[in-house]
Amino acid sequence: MTVLNIIRDCLDALLHPSARYDALTRARHRAFMAPRLLGSLAAFAAFPVYLAMRGAPTALEVAGFAWLIAPILLSWFLSRTGRYEGAHVLSSLALTGLVMTVAMTTGGIESFAAIWLVVVPLEAALSASRRVVAFACALTLGCTAALIAFGHFDLLPHPDANSVSRGVFMAFGVASATLYAAGLAFGAESLARTSAALLNVEEDRYRLLARNMSDVISRHHRNGAVQFISPAVEAMLGAPVSRLLGHGLFDRVHVADRPAYLTALSDAARGGEARSVEFRLRREVPRAARGQNSQVDFIWVEMRCRPLEQASETAVWSDAEVVAVMRDVTDRKIQEQALDLARTAAEQADASKTRFLATMSHELRTPLNAIIGFSEMIVQEDVLMIDAIRRKEYAQLINDSGQHLLSVVNGILDMSKMESGNFEISPEPFAPRAALINCCNLLALKARENAIDLVTRAPDDLPVMTGDPRAFKQIVLNLVANAIKFTERGGSVTVSAGVEGSRLVLRVSDTGVGISADDLKRIGNPFFQAGKTYQRRHEGTGLGLSIVKSLVALHAGEINVQSRLDEGTTVTVALPLAFTPKAEQTSSNIATLTPAVRSTTPEQSHQVKKSA
Repeated sequence: MTVLNIIRDCLDALLHPSARYDALTRARHRAFMAPRLLGSLAAFAAFPVYLAMRGAPTALEVAGFAWLIAPILLSWFLSRTGRYEGAHVLSSLALTGLVMTVAMTTGGIESFAAIWLVVVPLEAALSASRRVVAFACALTLGCTAALIAFGHFDLLPHPDANSVSRGVFMAFGVASATLYAAGLAFGAESLARTSAALLNVEEDRYRLLARNMSDVISRHHRNGAVQFISPAVEAMLGAPVSRLLGHGLFDRVHVADRPAYLTALSDAARGGEARSVEFRLRREVPRAARGQNSQVDFIWVEMRCRPLEQASETAVWSDAEVVAVMRDVTDRKIQEQALDLARTAAEQADASKTRFLATMSHELRTPLNAIIGFSEMIVQEDVLMIDAIRRKEYAQLINDSGQHLLSVVNGILDMSKMESGNFEISPEPFAPRAALINCCNLLALKARENAIDLVTRAPDDLPVMTGDPRAFKQIVLNLVANAIKFTERGGSVTVSAGVEGSRLVLRVSDTGVGISADDLKRIGNPFFQAGKTYQRRHEGTGLGLSIVKSLVALHAGEINVQSRLDEGTTVTVALPLAFTPKAEQTSSNIATLTPAVRSTTPEQSHQVKKSA
């Protein structure tokens, strides 16, 4: 083994650099160079012995030994250029030239050397090139025809008539040709074994990659049909490979994504460039994990596809194939959706801030202007000749403006406490009917000034309920005040209360301007007011209904809003009759509002229901 390793290392040192990085090419170059170099060296080593035993050589013997230089030159040519096919062509020419020379001087086609012409195509077969084999066959047939023609026209010298020597030479020719052919056969078998071993190694390597890599490798026809798909798809889709071949994979593509899927494959096959596409694939859900109403499970995948190199240059575009790599990108898609939601929330927060600033600037500037203006007039009463009645009127306006500012600030503070969860309620038994009538009486004057009919319907047998009476009054005042504010002159506001099960149900209905379906979805958000900010006909900060929503949530209640534009609004509040606060009060920002459009038909209804 040591000698073989030394020989192999010496041959590797003589190889062309292009053959050192490919195992099969390296084996072929070794198989070409090794027998020629060893045969030439052995013949040169035996040449002095031959001369000592034979004496002076003949011209034919000198030519034979001179031919031993040719294999060394061929090995040098292959080592310098790396042209394997060219080296085989030169080897065929050199061997044919030697055989023709010997045959023409020893009897032509009847010469013992003529049998060696059969060896020439066999040696060319080791090149694994059809062109070299065809050239060697044509060369052999041409030389055979030339020897027959020379013999027919008696252009060659007659061979030795001694039958014994002739038989010896013939036996030598057949034996040597047979041995050389056997050597070629062993060389071909060694190369075939090396090729099979290298092929198995490559197959094991690619099989290992295909089975263990998470990405899925597939081979498609340009119409999307799958010809090969790696086993990694079983872990991705939960389906065996056999069910995904052909159009099995296409059947699992989401219907909305199928055009993009086919377009990417077709463009890659036709345009010759890589394409990338994202689409959804249906994943097999185990029966144990399925529910009666379970939805189909889809995952997002990213597929990068490129045209497969054609084995022949004559392949047409219709036969083009595509190789693709698919990767599960569901987690990335979920993150993108989360980012979109966060971006939308940030935009809504920015819009809310803008509305808040616009509303606050309007609500604060108007009473402040009144306070500053009328106070300056009182300061200059001597110049302006203001009488006592005017001073009293101005003072009342200043007081009203200050009260308005105080209510705005108090509303903001209350809302802040509720949003942060620091608003404390003190539940105690109280009579809801008396509190309801008291609140309506407080707002009756305002209703009469606006020519609005305020109707209160509270049965005498309303039971005592447990809750925060201050919060209950604030709920009623805010709802009734809103109803009066948004009801045109001549309209009506109806306040009713009743018991449904274990809850007290309070309804405030008006015949006012109503709320659009788009605004109804956002009604109750802090500082939100229906309609455009600069087109409002009514004053307010947009905190009234939001405070009501938070107070109802603190009492574990529920609120529902039904409205239609130009027809009116109905707000329904349901509060438990016996409210028991939890150990830790939940913050009011989890309160829910149930807006709905008041309608008797499903087509007219716009309702969003949430639970407190």
